[in-house]
Amino acid sequence: MNGLSQFLALGFLLGAQDDGPGSGFDPRRMGSLREELQKCVDRSEAAGIVTLAGRRGRDVASAATVGWQDLANKVPMKKDTIFRIASMTKPVTAIAILMLEDEGKLSIDDPVAKFVSAFGKIETPKPITLKHLLTHTSGIPGGPPKEMSDLYAKRNRTLAEAAPAFARAPQFEPGTKWAYCNTGIDVLGRVVEVASGKSFEAFLEERLFKPLDMKDTFFYPTEERLSRTAVLYKKDGDKLAKSENFLGDSVDGKFPLPAGGLYSTAGDLARLYAMMLDRGTRDGRRYLSEASVEKMTRNHTGDLKAGFTPGIVMGLGWQVVDTPTGVTEMLSPGSYGHGGAFGTQGWIDPKKGMYFILLVQRQGFGNGDASNLRRVLQSVAVSAVTD
Repeated sequence: MNGLSQFLALGFLLGAQDDGPGSGFDPRRMGSLREELQKCVDRSEAAGIVTLAGRRGRDVASAATVGWQDLANKVPMKKDTIFRIASMTKPVTAIAILMLEDEGKLSIDDPVAKFVSAFGKIETPKPITLKHLLTHTSGIPGGPPKEMSDLYAKRNRTLAEAAPAFARAPQFEPGTKWAYCNTGIDVLGRVVEVASGKSFEAFLEERLFKPLDMKDTFFYPTEERLSRTAVLYKKDGDKLAKSENFLGDSVDGKFPLPAGGLYSTAGDLARLYAMMLDRGTRDGRRYLSEASVEKMTRNHTGDLKAGFTPGIVMGLGWQVVDTPTGVTEMLSPGSYGHGGAFGTQGWIDPKKGMYFILLVQRQGFGNGDASNLRRVLQSVAVSAVTD
């Protein structure tokens, strides 16, 4: 176990003091981040918040934790609190696809029909490819069809059962527009199963989560893990009220929701992002080829309007900063990441060698990609770099 792994497994998760020796961040400047986070909690914008900023090659990350994991029971937020990361799952699904491409088991230019035959019945000017799904340019409707409207509420069908139902006539010619599409990413989960011969969940556990020591990243929570999961809230007047998860809960572990079903922690996500910063390697093990990391994180949508903030283009499963603007102005061109429906954010700046993780649990949080919390985290962390 190397430096960062030791810190995350021992110091970070046991509540070591933030910004310890070797973090590369000025603790006084990072202290202003905690103050801003606490103001957000005091205004009841969020019950609790966990942030983490890390740097390539550093043994220590900088963490800040404020507020409550559970307001009603006065359970304080902890550095190892588990969060529903929603659409931050999408890049993880993309990583699985690129792993399989590295092994020669598929190509992102393959037609989806090669893996899900129902897509061969769609009449389009050109076949819908895996790349179209990865870049949200397939044109297929983004939500489940009406006859399966209970899928996201009940999550009671397998990927093998659900994927064919998502093969619907595209709303525009594939490749000509960008339109955020959850079902396209869910179909990619089924592609992983067909190409690998394993369930989507098993593939990720065996090939990514277990070797990266991401012990608290999963699709199906146990009772013990639920007790460590932050309560999901919504705004009720000037207060917060407990909210139901609109993504639903899986019934009997049937539907993992590749577009948004993962639970994770700041420490686990740090391991994943450190691997991406190291161009596909971690602790001497290669997960992705350097070529695949570069392919995932470059512009695949050209001049198409993409993303949820200005200056964004689309990579493969990752949104990419093309022109730093507004909330991304402190990041370098080529930075990449993704947000989640409950306010979570995770972004990587390979030029600066940094990553930024923001975890909250709020429904109705608005456009989390443009949130002030994200801007403050990135701005303070970048300004606090000491060398």
